[in-house]
Amino acid sequence: HLRLVESGGGSVQPGESRRLSCACSGLCSPYDVMTWFRQAPGKEREGVASITLKDATPNYIDSVKGRFTISISRDDTETTSYLQMDTLRPEDTGLYYCTIGYGPHETWYSDLWYDYWGQGTQVTVSS
Repeated sequence: HLRLVESGGGSVQPGESRRLSCACSGLCSPYDVMTWFRQAPGKEREGVASITLKDATPNYIDSVKGRFTISISRDDTETTSYLQMDTLRPEDTGLYYCTIGYGPHETWYSDLWYDYWGQGTQVTVSS
């Protein structure tokens, strides 16, 4: 059993930065990838960025390439994923979720691959 806890959300103005964190505690070691999803009001949930836990290989959707950076850190008790978001835009607004799963898969952005989800952290980009 494991637990995912996101933090770091908030309200920012366009062009500003924000860093999200996702701490995985418990039985995280069998899994291979951690992925961030987001869901904006009235829209479907979409995969934003993913990272392999073995060699930290990242993947991004096109709309965040060059602006978002995903990374990981690991110690004896926790695996933490970070999502550094720079040059934020209003369209980045949404509830950001952290997930963990097996993989990697070419379709890492599909939520079908992930069994465990955090509670979400809200990011609002508005002037």
